[in-house]
Amino acid sequence: MNHTEPTWLGHPKGLFVLFMTELWERFSFYGMRAILVLYLTAKTTEKFPGLEWTNAEALSFYGWYGFLVYMASLPGGYIADRILGQKKTVFLGAALLAIGHGILAFPELWTFYLGIAFIVAGVGCLKPNISTMVGGLYAPEDIRRDRGFTIFYIGINIGAAIAPILVGYVAVQYGWHYGFALAGLGMAVSLIWYWYGMKYLKSVGNLIKLSSSEKADLKATKLSQIEWDRLKVLGISFLILIVFWGAYEQAGGLMNLYADQKTNRMIGSFEVPTAWFQSLSAIFVILLGTFVALFWERRKRKGKQASSMFQMSIGTMIMGSGFIFMSLAAAQQAVEGKAAMYWLVAAYLFHVIGELSSSPVVLSFITKLAPARYASMVMGAYWAITGLGEKLAGMLGAWSQTVGEFEIFTGIALFCIAFAGIILLFLPRFKRLAHGADV
Repeated sequence: MNHTEPTWLGHPKGLFVLFMTELWERFSFYGMRAILVLYLTAKTTEKFPGLEWTNAEALSFYGWYGFLVYMASLPGGYIADRILGQKKTVFLGAALLAIGHGILAFPELWTFYLGIAFIVAGVGCLKPNISTMVGGLYAPEDIRRDRGFTIFYIGINIGAAIAPILVGYVAVQYGWHYGFALAGLGMAVSLIWYWYGMKYLKSVGNLIKLSSSEKADLKATKLSQIEWDRLKVLGISFLILIVFWGAYEQAGGLMNLYADQKTNRMIGSFEVPTAWFQSLSAIFVILLGTFVALFWERRKRKGKQASSMFQMSIGTMIMGSGFIFMSLAAAQQAVEGKAAMYWLVAAYLFHVIGELSSSPVVLSFITKLAPARYASMVMGAYWAITGLGEKLAGMLGAWSQTVGEFEIFTGIALFCIAFAGIILLFLPRFKRLAHGADV
């Protein structure tokens, strides 16, 4: 970190380069995500034809897509660590994403698959490295560090909030591929902005080469028993994350199709575009993020339980409870033919409160327990675990087309609450296994 770097609003200018890069990258990602399963299931006879896949086929594909996107973070991290450095790898990822989204604008089946492949590779290069670069802008003891990450997180959610509204509207009014094109335009803006701002990122994201002796020392160093025990605790926390993301990521798949096909979206004579519901999570994050963070901060100050695994478990319970509203929606839809929109809004509200309770502590939790020399590998494992959660989400969504939405929504709610309850029950044992680390 170069402490003489130019600043803006008290932070390194590089922060705002990364802020805007991630904002537009998330715009493109969430814009495309908002209409993906809708495009896959749209009939070929409609005004704007899709691929006419079944719901089960579309949801299964959605699960594989999410799985591959996050699994690609493993080679993306390797490329950054061993070949290009984070800064160049992020640029490569942005370029691949811009190409991928651009390809999706063409209405051919082969361009669809090719575009998805480019997007998977692009996210894999960009996602695991850009957040690390934000941390590299600050010294470890810099008091501005946490606020810098907060500013960066706001950028993510601004992009995620506006994308489904704009991309969804364009897709409904002009066609799916115009929606994909708009997402691609957002990614092009991200790429240009990052290229222009790289002059403010000279001190971060550069390739660090280890000497042969340093590499040998790293391989020769064995893990202590304490480190092994802490890795076991991390493994348990990863199970929580698989359950959490397997439920939470129903948003872009099953819940998206449910909003489209089985929800009454009429307000007077206006029909709310399905994709707009995908903005709710990001909007709730922006509105409620500070309040949820203050709740947990005050709880800690009062000496009450607020450890990382406690928050992750409570967050999973709250998020799972949101599916109770989806169960009620399914029950109403079975009787009346359509469910009311307010069930979806309530579900997304609970999902976000759960996310805000658990997600912010995960990365900090990993850095506490992971052996320092394997921190990057463990972080890569975290993204892989997220990918497994995405795959689980797709499997559950596809299964719902066989057993029924009511059964899946109810089952997810009950399992999340019960599983998190078991984790809370054994939390004292996990704390002892962590050998004093705050879990």
